[in-house]
Amino acid sequence: MATTPAPHPQAPPKPTWDPRDPVRPLLRPTIRIRLTLLYGGMFLIAGILLLSIIYLFTAQALSDSTSQLPFKVVNGTVQPTTSWCRLPESPTGDQLNDAVTLCLRHQSDLALDDLLRRSLFALLGLSIIAFAFGYAMAGRVLSPLGRITRTARQVAGSDLSRRIELDGPDDELKELADTFDEMLDRLERAFTAQQRFVANASHELRTPLAINRTLLEVHLSDPGAPVELQQLGKTLLATNERSEQLVEGLLLLARSDNQIIERKPVDLAEVAERGVDQVHAEAEAKDVEIRGERAPAVVQGNGVLLERIALNLLQNAVRYNVPEGGWVEVITEAKDGQAVLVVSNTGPVVPAYEIDNLFEPFRRLRQERTGSDKGVGLGLSIARSVARAHGGRIIAEPREGGGLVMRVTLPI
Repeated sequence: MATTPAPHPQAPPKPTWDPRDPVRPLLRPTIRIRLTLLYGGMFLIAGILLLSIIYLFTAQALSDSTSQLPFKVVNGTVQPTTSWCRLPESPTGDQLNDAVTLCLRHQSDLALDDLLRRSLFALLGLSIIAFAFGYAMAGRVLSPLGRITRTARQVAGSDLSRRIELDGPDDELKELADTFDEMLDRLERAFTAQQRFVANASHELRTPLAINRTLLEVHLSDPGAPVELQQLGKTLLATNERSEQLVEGLLLLARSDNQIIERKPVDLAEVAERGVDQVHAEAEAKDVEIRGERAPAVVQGNGVLLERIALNLLQNAVRYNVPEGGWVEVITEAKDGQAVLVVSNTGPVVPAYEIDNLFEPFRRLRQERTGSDKGVGLGLSIARSVARAHGGRIIAEPREGGGLVMRVTLPI
């Protein structure tokens, strides 16, 4: 007799809550609850104080009004005791009653006016105290936000090791601070991994290119090598050199995209002079005159990277120039709290709509996009990246008559 198989046990239902989240109490000391209790308690205390003060003033006013009547009885005759209480000389019963009523009413009005004046002064004093106390308490409650803001500003300066580490009740601000710290941990790991990758890539990419260059130079140094082989070796050597420039540019671009942590005083005039010295031979070969006055302009930054800005701008200005009689003008100055480096040059007319494309990696003018031996298309991208890393910017403008005006501004 066949037996029916037992049914498979059903899997337990999935929980509707995330088990990774910590179990929080039902009544957390949230900011809403704390502010509600704080300001509710302040209003209650202020109301009790104001009510007590008004009660005391009222009791004093009633005591003064009953202890000092505006009239007195002397030998069966009613006589006024104040200048504003006037009684008839030979009053009848009704006239006397009306006069006494008017005197008592006027005294009551004076007491109410005095009570109102004192209450207003008390309200003004309590308002000042309440605003001062509320300002102090609000600052105390919101002080963690200031701490979070200061840490965020320090992180914006590429100090990813900073943490908030906020202590206090488990409220929304502490939760925000803890989340921010977790995000900083992930960012720091990501940037560390990026730096490690750049270092490894620098080694792995430079080594085979250096080996290829050495082998090609050895074969080219052989005087018995055929002419065709020498021509091929020169072509391969030029290609290898172009690849080395591309690798160096990419690595420099990756490193300069971040803020500069270690800063030292750097004079832009000295940086520009070094750049001029490096392109001087190429400028003479292309009949390009380099001129301009370079005044001292000291900034805080990385001298090697700033020198790269000047060198890239000068190389572009020399290489993209007119065939004969061209010039490059290099000016440095300190103006309006900023250090300025301006590189102007003669050259072909550059359309205004092509300016933004010049700063993109591997982008050149349309007539220079292919078959050019003037670079790998990373010079201006690196210059802009380095300028941003120093908290500055670079602006390109077409020059009237042809060429460009490159303006670099850095904070002093």
